[in-house]
This record gives sequence, structure tokens and C-alpha cells, in this order.
Amino acid sequence: MLEKQIETKVCDYAKQRGLLVYKFTSPARAAVPDRLFVLPNGRMFFCEFKRQGQKPAIPQQREHNRLRGHEVSVFVVDNVEAGLRMVDEMLTTC
Repeated sequence: MLEKQIETKVCDYAKQRGLLVYKFTSPARAAVPDRLFVLPNGRMFFCEFKRQGQKPAIPQQREHNRLRGHEVSVFVVDNVEAGLRMVDEMLTTC
């Protein structure tokens, strides 16, 4: 399954569950995660979507680690099931 297909299915599911979902880009910083999710309690997390079996590039890994160093949750998802699980698990933290 293509990255875009995985991303669409997970984002649609998250919206159905009441999350806000934003495509995230930063003109001043490359390699930021693909999507920003906002939980009903205001907590936010990022997700990088990949085609199944792919890993983030080195600059992406570096940016993910930078965010995690500031206590930001960053997920890397390469299949729909993992993405749905991510949404459900984050909702349990609300």
C-alpha cells in the first residue's frame, strides 16, 4: 500500500474519533513529520507516514529525535493497522 493511502485511512479514522488532523509543513525546517494530530484534551502528537517496510531518512530521524527531546510524541507508521492503534492508544491518554 502506498504511503498516501495509509495516511488517508489513518487520518480519516482519527477525524471520525474526534481528533483534529493537520498536514504539517515548515518552510524554515526540512524533514518535519507529515501530520500533526490534536486530541480532544489539547494534547498534540506527530506522525510520519511511510510505505510498508520503509524507515525515515536520516534527516527525518534527526528531527524526530529533536522533537522527542522536547517531550513531543512522534510516531512512524508504515501500515494502516499500526496507525489505527496509534490513534486509539493516544486517545486513552485523554
